[in-house]
Amino acid sequence: MGTRGWQKIPWAVAVVLPLLAAPARAGAAEISAGGSFGWIQIGDDSRPAVGPQAGISWPFERDFLFTVHDLFTILLASQGGGLGVYNQTSLDVGVTWEDGNFSLGPSVAFYDMPSCGAALCGRVAGVAIGGHAQVNSYFAGPLGWSTSAHVQWLGGDSPVLPGHAAFVVVAGPVLRWTIE
Repeated sequence: MGTRGWQKIPWAVAVVLPLLAAPARAGAAEISAGGSFGWIQIGDDSRPAVGPQAGISWPFERDFLFTVHDLFTILLASQGGGLGVYNQTSLDVGVTWEDGNFSLGPSVAFYDMPSCGAALCGRVAGVAIGGHAQVNSYFAGPLGWSTSAHVQWLGGDSPVLPGHAAFVVVAGPVLRWTIE
């Protein structure tokens, strides 16, 4: 019997404990939700991307926050490749001010999408790690604008996937609510 499972426990504790402790330290949480439109670049292939996004933030110091973001993106069909999906979740830290916030952090994405290499086209699916940055700016009370950028490192050696990275940039309206 191996001990590999026990080696994963300290890493899992390091991720889960801040998630459990953050709401307890914060006086109020902020929930944001919106829609996004933009594009995803996979190697040489660029596709339009649309979908919802959501986040929850907890302040942990005067102007700093801890945020969990999720972006679900539908990759629109182009050149007969069919639809694709890309779901990215991130754990961020950032700064906040009265009319907005900025955050960045590591992320994980689940994807299933069409892609074309130099000689072959097909579907690629998997899990990828990467990074995320997001700016929310509120200009009319709870209504604002969100811009989000992601990079994911796609693993494996696939003749279908040109390159080993996916870049996603989306923007759209966002609403926020404060929970006391």
